[in-house]
Amino acid sequence: MMKLGLYTFAALALITIVGVVTYTLNPNNYIVEVMGINLNFPVAAWIVLPMVVLFLFTVGHMLFYGLKNYFKIKKWQRDTDTLEDALYWSLVNEPKEQKYAMDEVGSSAALLSKASLSVSDNIEGLSPRLSRVVNIIQKIKNGEYIDLKEEKMAKVFNAGNPILVQNRLNCLESDEKFVEGVMRATSNYSEVVQKEALEIFARKADFEAARKYTKVFDVKNFLVMLNRVTSEDNLGLNKEVLSTFIEDLKLSCGDFIKIAEVTKKYFKPDENLALFNKYQKDNDKAQNAYLYLLFEYELMDKVGTFLEEQEENEFVKFRALYQLKRQNAKYKLEDIIDIHSVCAETKFL
Repeated sequence: MMKLGLYTFAALALITIVGVVTYTLNPNNYIVEVMGINLNFPVAAWIVLPMVVLFLFTVGHMLFYGLKNYFKIKKWQRDTDTLEDALYWSLVNEPKEQKYAMDEVGSSAALLSKASLSVSDNIEGLSPRLSRVVNIIQKIKNGEYIDLKEEKMAKVFNAGNPILVQNRLNCLESDEKFVEGVMRATSNYSEVVQKEALEIFARKADFEAARKYTKVFDVKNFLVMLNRVTSEDNLGLNKEVLSTFIEDLKLSCGDFIKIAEVTKKYFKPDENLALFNKYQKDNDKAQNAYLYLLFEYELMDKVGTFLEEQEENEFVKFRALYQLKRQNAKYKLEDIIDIHSVCAETKFL
């Protein structure tokens, strides 16, 4: 617009000068007949008339292409904003469809609607919005927890977004309250976060706290907790808590034996046998563990009674040990049986 103004000033000044000089030299009029009409104007007017016409056409030409370029630049500016928005959503791993005014931009930028960008380091010269999100993502990748509500990004990520998942994993490592929060509302979190929260909880919590989440626990992490029990700290393990877990978990024959190996160290024999006697009546997979405890406590009469009630082709290894101990009481279970392979019998696969 400044160039048009300068041109207008210069053109009008030149027209004025030419008109004045011409009028000074020849102030007479000149008559031109057009379609029977006599046009009587000073010679100076006839001289500057073509200049005025040229000026008007020139200004019109400049205005037309100036406006055309103005609207094109506006399209570029809108597409620049749209492109920045597309980059933002690709950076946060939530690509979205965008509409571009310019085909030159849209034909290539459309790729961002299906792509997620991964940045390995901070980049100089980005817009404040992109620079901020890159900085946040880098912190999350480096193990730092970012409060997304505070950063006004809580609604940016979908539940399974890997950036959100990583941020929640970071929080699990630094916030015990968040660990239990995940345990209380597992459906609100991805499977990866649920699994990590459970593993952290199993490494740190006691059985009284864990009892509330037996339906969330899996066998692996229950056994992790069980193996943390020591003579100095039983972590609140008692028969009621144990029975609650056993009712809610799908335990295998081998799992029952692992449990029995722990409970025999910390439960009284009568209490322990009563528990496993109940378990084996409710669940066939606990029978090997019950037999294991009977041998550990040297209760051969009860072993014999139990075996008599079973089919002869069942508990073959225990039957062999029972016969040997009747002949020679010095034999021990571990001399004959690998207790961790005894469940390989077909019935308990």
